[in-house]
Amino acid sequence: MGTVTLGVSIAVPEPYGSQLQELRAGFGDAAAHGIPTHVTLVPPTEVEADRLAEVRAHLAEVASAFAPFAMRLAGTGTFRPLSPVVFVRVVEGGAGCTRLQGLVRDPDGPVNRELAFPYHPHVTVAHGISEEAMDLAFTALAGYTAEWTCTGFALYEQGSDGVWRKLREYPFGGGPVTAVPAQLGSPVDEAAGATEAPVRGS
Repeated sequence: MGTVTLGVSIAVPEPYGSQLQELRAGFGDAAAHGIPTHVTLVPPTEVEADRLAEVRAHLAEVASAFAPFAMRLAGTGTFRPLSPVVFVRVVEGGAGCTRLQGLVRDPDGPVNRELAFPYHPHVTVAHGISEEAMDLAFTALAGYTAEWTCTGFALYEQGSDGVWRKLREYPFGGGPVTAVPAQLGSPVDEAAGATEAPVRGS
């Protein structure tokens, strides 16, 4: 049956998602309209097509046991010079994202891929464009803020045209909004350095 390229992410809700997507396009990032604005949980991963049902069942199980948590974006960071990326920082909710992506990538599950770099939750706003344009993105969004309650995540498939399309949403079923203890995640929530190692495929 061949393989499919999948990704798992938390969608940045409206109106923020469209705003950041349009800004990303305005900075000259040609991929902007093919990538819904998101926080990556699992970067692009090739999976055997006949395992898709297993992947969906696993994601549903993870989501059903997870509780909603607060998310807040503020300011910008960059992975340069390691990777040509400018992003909006996740300053609240990073611990929840980190815990969640660890559950999704359970070594005993169907999405047990290793990461090339330590996990770092972020929202990409420029990738692979000129240094001048990335500098502009970094400066223009330095004062950006957004906040919402994360209530689930989604599975996406990348088409042959390079566009990412949502296959299914997975709402959380673990009860009311909870604060995730910082020790469950990485220490990037409030004091992430601007050049921390990237997770590819944003």
